Amino acid sequence: MAHPTRTVRESCSTTVVGGLPSRTGTALAKLCCEILLADGPAACAAVEAKATTPALERVVEANNLLSGLGFESGGLAVAHAVHNGISEIEGSHCHIHGEKVAFGLLTQLVLEGKPQSEIDEIYRYQQAVGLPICLAQVGVDANSDEQLNRIAERSVIPGESSHNEPFPVSAAAVSAALRAADQWGRRLL
Repeated sequence: MAHPTRTVRESCSTTVVGGLPSRTGTALAKLCCEILLADGPAACAAVEAKATTPALERVVEANNLLSGLGFESGGLAVAHAVHNGISEIEGSHCHIHGEKVAFGLLTQLVLEGKPQSEIDEIYRYQQAVGLPICLAQVGVDANSDEQLNRIAERSVIPGESSHNEPFPVSAAAVSAALRAADQWGRRLL
């Protein structure tokens, strides 16, 4: 199940409030992920129909309550570091935080070497709910070594959440994961 708190817990890193990830925070983040995967597409359809449905209500709760509690009590990893790197690219400025983190999550899963079945589940979900699955969808030119290196370098500065992984994370590794995540996303499109 793809959630950054799993990574922070495995690495015994601290959360943004300075403590170790709590079991409750990790469980809440996992529950948030489960709800989004189960109800996200139906919730998007409800929004498009201007209708309130139980699926939409569960996703709103997951986004507003569970993600915040999971973030504070569980921590962040590569996905948010990649967001910070993408935000350095001018073309990304019209894209919102969640879109950049979504692509960051794909990058994180590739970097961590998660099973392809888990990675594919997140690609399918993101495609179903309209989240980006390739760099162009967040305003980044995947053919620009300068842009990819800039994202990767920013993602690993001291104090960045990429260092919450249970292994050392280098700019070269982030750059390779960015390229691989983008390539797979482009194939799916």
